[in-house]
Amino acid sequence: MEEILEDYISSEDLKKFEAVYQNHLQDGSVTAREQFDYAWCLIRSKYPADIRRGVVLLEDLFLSGDATAKRDYMYYLAIGHTKLKDYNRALKLLSKFLSIEPTNRQAQELQRYVKEKMRKEGLLGMAIVGGAALAIGGVVGIGMALAKK
Repeated sequence: MEEILEDYISSEDLKKFEAVYQNHLQDGSVTAREQFDYAWCLIRSKYPADIRRGVVLLEDLFLSGDATAKRDYMYYLAIGHTKLKDYNRALKLLSKFLSIEPTNRQAQELQRYVKEKMRKEGLLGMAIVGGAALAIGGVVGIGMALAKK
């Protein structure tokens, strides 16, 4: 799963797909395939702003696109949300996806990955909060000791 989430597009390829998309957008002739290709390129960017734009384009396709492609859009939206660390949204999409196709191995792997990231980051968050509480307790203790002198 890491290879998909850490697969970054080159800036040259991103510019190429952006040019195709923008040209067709100006003509008013953007196909779902062109929008999907550009959205997938954006999601593979290193930059969160690009990933968010890709998610918006995929959400548009999901809402207005072909019903048979919605399953694919859901999966790629889950990847985008995972890269943005919006794990709750990614899990909702994956849950919906797996209710339609429960044996899909890629979706199952992504779901496990997201849950593991949430667990690790939750533990890290608790460690940070615990460390801050200890530091504050230490400062208060020192302050009280100095006040007694």
